[in-house]
Amino acid sequence: MIYRSLVFDFDGTIADTLGETLRIYNQLAPEHGLRKVDESEVEELRHMSLIELLEHVQIPKRKVPSLISKGTKIMRSNITELPLIKGMREMIQELRPRADNFGILTSNSSDNVDLFLKTHGLRDEFDFISSTSRLTGKSKHLKAICTTFSLDPSQVLYIGDELRDIRASQKANIAIAAVTWGFNSRQSLEAANPNYLFNSPDDFRSLLRSL
Repeated sequence: MIYRSLVFDFDGTIADTLGETLRIYNQLAPEHGLRKVDESEVEELRHMSLIELLEHVQIPKRKVPSLISKGTKIMRSNITELPLIKGMREMIQELRPRADNFGILTSNSSDNVDLFLKTHGLRDEFDFISSTSRLTGKSKHLKAICTTFSLDPSQVLYIGDELRDIRASQKANIAIAAVTWGFNSRQSLEAANPNYLFNSPDDFRSLLRSL
């Protein structure tokens, strides 16, 4: 068994939250003195790294924690209405028996993820939900997960939809499966050299011979 632990990102990987995230950001932008983002900009933003995105939208880094905190609280009121990524339920249930533990590492709140998973009947599939309020803090959490479960980094696979997920995994010496149905574009993800690049949840089946 190569990967004993599979750790998933939440937004854009399991939950289809892109439209809701844009709506919430545009709701918060005026009170923070930020410009709104038009839907026509989204495709261009999908090719950008986190730093490039913040600079393009002119969001000061100091305002990011507050935006995340307020945004996740607003999302909670609508989290049960948001859909699963099509095909992820089946893949989660198919992969779960093949790994020792399943977890989620997200910039969203643990409460939001817990409620979403319960709504979709998937909470029992996951052993833990880890949340970080920092957009760039995932590598530290991935290392902590290895320590908590007595895992070598080579035994863990992180699954995410953003360039920052790839970079966090690489910094933690953990393999990364980048999925192209979330925020960042396939082109940008591929250029960051993930271990795996999945275009649909069905592509997870390529892991089954390794689990």
